[in-house]
Amino acid sequence: MSLDLLKQNITNNCKLSAKELDHFSASFYSKSIAKKEYLLQQGEICKFEGYVTKGCFRVFTIDQQGKEHVLYFAVKDWWITDIDSFTNQNTSFLSIQALEDSKVLLINHTDKERVYKEIPAVEKLFRIMTQKTLVSLQRRMIRNLSETADERYLNFINTYPEIAQKLTNLQLASYLGISHEVFK
Repeated sequence: MSLDLLKQNITNNCKLSAKELDHFSASFYSKSIAKKEYLLQQGEICKFEGYVTKGCFRVFTIDQQGKEHVLYFAVKDWWITDIDSFTNQNTSFLSIQALEDSKVLLINHTDKERVYKEIPAVEKLFRIMTQKTLVSLQRRMIRNLSETADERYLNFINTYPEIAQKLTNLQLASYLGISHEVFK
């Protein structure tokens, strides 16, 4: 079932033959992550790019003052990684933690590079996904610079209602860059 979800996600973004799709999908391995368990901790090297098939994750960093900053949340049918650490194989500034019992399909750096060579269209797939991610981050930056806390909150719950219902006020406040007292 989870491979079917992955295959559908791939075909929504890129055209691969059935043989290429099966070959690419076979490069992933499944991992279950319990609630509060880490898929990646700040300071480790990210050795995977992941596709969420169940659950919810938060991708975050903790600054030198101990304050948490959430970069994004990932739910079913979303991709997840620390792209800097994964691409450059350097230590991660991010942690990835399951907010509920979750499942992911993971591909390691070596297998991804191998598949790029074997199936050139896969590079196009990841280019498209990277562009979509950059657009999303750009829009988020603009909202953070130009909208009030209330506007950012309403935008988030209207855009991502399925994610919003899974979060605590503290987690949402950390993502929005606001004090959790706003929710009281």
